[in-house]
Amino acid sequence: MQPEAYTVVRGEGLPIIIAHGMGVDHRSLIMLDDAFPQGTQRIYIDLPGYGQTPALPGIGGLPELAEWLMNAVNELVGSNKRFALLGNSMGGALARDVLSREPKRVAGLALIATVVDPVMSHRHLAEHVISNANPDLTHNLPQDKVIDFVTMGVNQSFDAWRRYQRYILPGTKLCDRDANAKLSQRYWLDGDPEQRLGTYTGPTLIITGKEDQVVGHEDQKALLPHYPNAVYKVIDPAGHNIHIDQPEAVKTLLAEWSNKLLH
Repeated sequence: MQPEAYTVVRGEGLPIIIAHGMGVDHRSLIMLDDAFPQGTQRIYIDLPGYGQTPALPGIGGLPELAEWLMNAVNELVGSNKRFALLGNSMGGALARDVLSREPKRVAGLALIATVVDPVMSHRHLAEHVISNANPDLTHNLPQDKVIDFVTMGVNQSFDAWRRYQRYILPGTKLCDRDANAKLSQRYWLDGDPEQRLGTYTGPTLIITGKEDQVVGHEDQKALLPHYPNAVYKVIDPAGHNIHIDQPEAVKTLLAEWSNKLLH
């Protein structure tokens, strides 16, 4: 039996399905909520094994996660209704997979630091350079908490740490480690979403970080021929947690994208 999606819903109107990355939960993206205009309904999902959604039964790899998300979307918005997609990191790969299955139903696509190639060794990665070092902070934090903050982001300001502490850390504590390990062993999609899709002309936003050492920014640019109306933005300085490093820049871009959905 497939687990039911735990969701947090904000607003009313066009549904925007919002999928987080690996190891966190819906709270990692809810900090962006005030970017969206009236007339949109933001549906923040906990993916299986994260937050309050139970893990998938069985092998629980990325193909199974993609299938689960497609079914969850249909249950949440209706099997014939239109919706938009926003995905971060692994959630971006899943969003692209859903789009490739139901392109006529998707009103728009936004990707933040999306995984393009699930195989790490195939990726073109950026050099991780700290732009705002803060040894007074990082030297006084517990090492088990500071490692991801330092290795993912480039902004070590107290404000960035507070964002990380509020929106990222709670989800990491609820991560199902066994489910996460199974996912890591089967971390690929069944086919390339863009090859299945061809081209998609709806409103598209691709946000990347110049210093992202997890997914980089070059592979995302290679997606552009499939999205002729895409806005592609490299934010500098920003690492993999772009919205933690540079929240206002990300919100501005999301506001512009989501307003296009309504016109």
